[in-house]
Amino acid sequence: MKKLEIQFVQFMPKELRSDTLYVSMEYATVVHLCACGCGSKVVTPLSSVGGWKLTYDGENLTLYPSIGNWSFPCRSHYFVRNSRVVWAGDMSQAEILAGREQDRKAMNTNYNRAPVTPEQPGKNEKIPPDMAGRSRSGILERLLERLKMWF
Repeated sequence: MKKLEIQFVQFMPKELRSDTLYVSMEYATVVHLCACGCGSKVVTPLSSVGGWKLTYDGENLTLYPSIGNWSFPCRSHYFVRNSRVVWAGDMSQAEILAGREQDRKAMNTNYNRAPVTPEQPGKNEKIPPDMAGRSRSGILERLLERLKMWF
């Protein structure tokens, strides 16, 4: 497949192009049409736990981990690396279920622990002096504003 176009948007367009990755930093989501050509919409929420991670070098985009469309009839499985589709092998139903269970456990581990606030950082967490006393949502808003300036 040729190089995918990257389009940074606030809201996802109603009509998606097959050669485009739509990235909403505001909603931490990447959307594209399935790389196999079946036309299914693929939504990849960005998150450090239970979601995808995005890297962007100003020209190319990479998503991690792979995209496994196990609920689609096509059952396509691929990576997006440097704005290109890299096909991956098929996975058995047992492998898919094991991966889902691993994701579920990671999410539970992350979300079931006591929340950490800037006023009371976790054991190994250090809060920069200019961020102390701010809520996490305030920190995230400031981070999003900085990201908008770069993109």
